[in-house]
Amino acid sequence: MMKDELQEIREDALKQIKESADLKGLDNIRVSFLGKKGRMTAILKSMKDIAPEERPKAGQVINETRKVIEEKMQEKKELLENAARDAKLRQEVIDVTLPAKKRRVGHPHPNTIALEEVERIFTGLGYEVADGPEVEYDYYNFEALNIPEGHPAKDEQDTFYIGNDILLRTQTSSVQIHMMEHGKLPIRMIAPGRVFRADEVDATHSPCFHQIEGLVVDKNITMADLKGTLDEFAREMFGDDIKTKFRPHHFPFTEPSAEMDVSCFKCGGKGCRFCKGEGWIEILGCGMVHPHVLEMCHIDPEEYTGFAFGVGLERIALLKYEIDDMRLLYENDERFLQQF
Repeated sequence: MMKDELQEIREDALKQIKESADLKGLDNIRVSFLGKKGRMTAILKSMKDIAPEERPKAGQVINETRKVIEEKMQEKKELLENAARDAKLRQEVIDVTLPAKKRRVGHPHPNTIALEEVERIFTGLGYEVADGPEVEYDYYNFEALNIPEGHPAKDEQDTFYIGNDILLRTQTSSVQIHMMEHGKLPIRMIAPGRVFRADEVDATHSPCFHQIEGLVVDKNITMADLKGTLDEFAREMFGDDIKTKFRPHHFPFTEPSAEMDVSCFKCGGKGCRFCKGEGWIEILGCGMVHPHVLEMCHIDPEEYTGFAFGVGLERIALLKYEIDDMRLLYENDERFLQQF
């Protein structure tokens, strides 16, 4: 009776093993025949019902049947694994004639390149790089810089106000006030950072852009120190042949004040499309720190003097790399950015 049942299990198992098409199906066959609740396990459990003298012979037949099933199952498993590996290799075949995939490595933005160059020049002259808050009090952005209540620059059409006396800074000159309030003299610093003004976006304007403000406060500082410093900056930034020109101007926080032009590095001052035929390009505003600004920061203007200047970072980048539209710096067009 048991012998016939074992023969039936053997034939059924070998048939299912032969017909199995994948490893998952083969494992299901193993469980159904050799698992804890499998058919061969049930046969083993029924050994207790066999007469003691017949158990050795029955056990031998059971073990032989189990061994045959396991061997066939292992053979089939190896065949299925080899077939799966061959199929995977065919799918993942490498075409050595295809071009290699290049790793795309990023690089600094034109603004970053220009900023690092400016910082290199001024730190080489002994300046420190200072930082300050972008959300600023009206006092530091205007009042302490000699821009009183009612000044046109404080109009909401020009400045982003958050509250009555809190705003998005319109200039990094506010960092200069923070530095002077600390009372640690002398001061030689530049303050690069983002500033915000209610401007319409066009080729030369943006509501968010970057400024670099500079400040020196010490004893016996004169306009000659200012001119010499900015001459050196212009030559380092744009080339040894660059000349500078200072024109009288007005800024509330400096007196006297000036705007500085550099000779066109495209045409050498002869006049071209780049400088609009002038031979000169306006680059920054500057001047001697107004005595009232020093007084508001508790610095004695009779003992200390200083100079300040401010330049737009985007303007430096546009000039240095001959870019004619400021919007290109912010559009994230890889065709443009990859040129740098």
